[in-house]
Amino acid sequence: MNRRLLTILFVALIVATIFTVIVAKMIHTQNSAQRTPATTRVVAAKADVKLGSVLSLDNLTTVEIGGTAPKGAILAKDQSTVVGRGVISDLYQGEPIIDSRLAPVGSGGGLASTIPQGMRACAVKVDDVVNVSGFVTPGLRVDVILSGTPPGTQNPNQGQVSKTLLQNIQVLSAGTDIQKDAEGKAKQVTVVNLLVTPEEAETLSLASSFSIRLVLRNPLDTKVAPVAGTDTNSLFTGAVATAPVKPQHVAAPRASAPEPFSIEVLNGNKSTQEKFATSEGHK
Repeated sequence: MNRRLLTILFVALIVATIFTVIVAKMIHTQNSAQRTPATTRVVAAKADVKLGSVLSLDNLTTVEIGGTAPKGAILAKDQSTVVGRGVISDLYQGEPIIDSRLAPVGSGGGLASTIPQGMRACAVKVDDVVNVSGFVTPGLRVDVILSGTPPGTQNPNQGQVSKTLLQNIQVLSAGTDIQKDAEGKAKQVTVVNLLVTPEEAETLSLASSFSIRLVLRNPLDTKVAPVAGTDTNSLFTGAVATAPVKPQHVAAPRASAPEPFSIEVLNGNKSTQEKFATSEGHK
């Protein structure tokens, strides 16, 4: 084989190698681009943010999220729109901030910002048992039991009546705290704020003149069961308590009018009849 042919084959081999490397790099770049999903930069919490706090720039950072951003996520370009809004649910470091976890613009922070639209925070003074045991913490569910003597009860032996007034009510705050402590323990409080509807707030307001007790329930048990009230007499007799019967005023029977009677009066040869409407005529 002559030298010229060898040179041509060597050059062809080098050119083929170069083109092979170029094609391989192009294929690798294309495959890498297909495997890398699109990312979105969203606003996230720089550190843990507690319920009721008001966000500032120091609380915020941005993170890249692969694929589609979560519904309600706030884009990095809109970071300034969350400054000054209250937090209605605890945020954790690195967690994307969702708009539904923040209070409306201008509502501020604290307890008021945690009240959902259409609901009310009603303060209830708890009894000594709840105060001493201190089992009530924000987020728990309770039933409200009312005890007292019903108005208009004239029977002194009727005794007190106990009735379940409201069921499955969320504790919004215990005392001045709207969140649990680091260990999730409760503390002694004298006032508890309950999250209720406007109608339930009116009911609690009327019930405040009686004795109110909170009964703890399982947060997963949301069933509202019909509960019959009870009274002190049924504790000893075992009978099912009934609602106190309101006294009824029965009108006295009206006396019937007496039958009129007549007397014949003779005056000479004249005879007349005299009628009397009452029995006085007999006298």
